[in-house]
Amino acid sequence: MKFLLEVTMDDARLTADPAGELGRILRYWGGNLHHYALEPGDGSAVYDSEYQEVGRWRIEATAGP
Repeated sequence: MKFLLEVTMDDARLTADPAGELGRILRYWGGNLHHYALEPGDGSAVYDSEYQEVGRWRIEATAGP
C-alpha cells in the first residue's frame, strides 16, 4: 500500500508560510489517522488553517509481484 498526500502549494496561506502550514497539516492529519482503517480507498480532503481545501490524502493499493 501507499499513503499519498497532495497539497497545492499556491494557496495563499501556504505561499505566506509554507513550512508552518505544511507542519500544521501534517500534525493534524497525523493525529487524525486513527479514525481511518488505512485501507486502499481511504482518504480525505486536506484543509489549511482557514479551512480552505488545499489537497487530499489517500491510501492506494500497490501492484503485487
